[in-house]
Amino acid sequence: MNPTLTRLRTPVESGLAQAGNIFALFLDVLRKTFRRPFQWREFIEQSWFIASVSILPAALVAIPFGAVVALQTGSLIKQLGAENFTGATSVLATVQQAAPVVTALIIAGAAGSAVAADLGSRTIREEIDAMEVLGIDPIQRLVVPRVLGMMLVAFLLNGLVSVVGICGGYFFNVGLQGGTPGAYLASFSALAQIPDLVIGEIKALIFGVVAGVIAAYKGLHPKGGPKGVGDAVNQSVVITFLVLFFLNLILTLIYLQVVPAKGA
Repeated sequence: MNPTLTRLRTPVESGLAQAGNIFALFLDVLRKTFRRPFQWREFIEQSWFIASVSILPAALVAIPFGAVVALQTGSLIKQLGAENFTGATSVLATVQQAAPVVTALIIAGAAGSAVAADLGSRTIREEIDAMEVLGIDPIQRLVVPRVLGMMLVAFLLNGLVSVVGICGGYFFNVGLQGGTPGAYLASFSALAQIPDLVIGEIKALIFGVVAGVIAAYKGLHPKGGPKGVGDAVNQSVVITFLVLFFLNLILTLIYLQVVPAKGA
């Protein structure tokens, strides 16, 4: 076989095998979520930890995101002579796209890296192997509470980011672009609708699952000792970002095909 093809084939096969293993872990987590006893203490502790490392960064990132969306859409709509719809377009862009993406970035970057590092350190200390020897399922005991915690925090965080982003867009539009507060608020119902918020929350839930499963998989399979844990954390963040942006594209395409725009 051609050596060039061999060099290309190896990483492709490795990537496909890794994708299959991650999907298998997802199915395992899904199956063991409903197995008793559920680890409520671990779930609450992990949810609180994930929220504590995610809330402040998400709120701080949401402000410039909302401002950029409001400034860009406001400038474009002003050129088109439809200033009355500035609020509606800003809300649509923030709720449908900006808020889930910001939530995904924070959950994957802050919470996902922490989960991967925690599980990776447990793995290299052979705690995972010790749990299996004692008959304790590490997936049910450690992974399931973390994945569910990331889902819960992502769901709630998406709402926070949406509110902060819309408020930031409002103040920047009114303060810097000379928009009218009444027109900005009154136009919410012109184009926006309830399914726009629903799809944002669904995206956040799915992103939370993906980030949790990938971080858990990388944490359970580090290579090369402590250095391998650091590499696993970096890989989990990069892979999660790539998958989440691809999923965001797919979910947006499906939503735009299934739910017609208001007034269409």
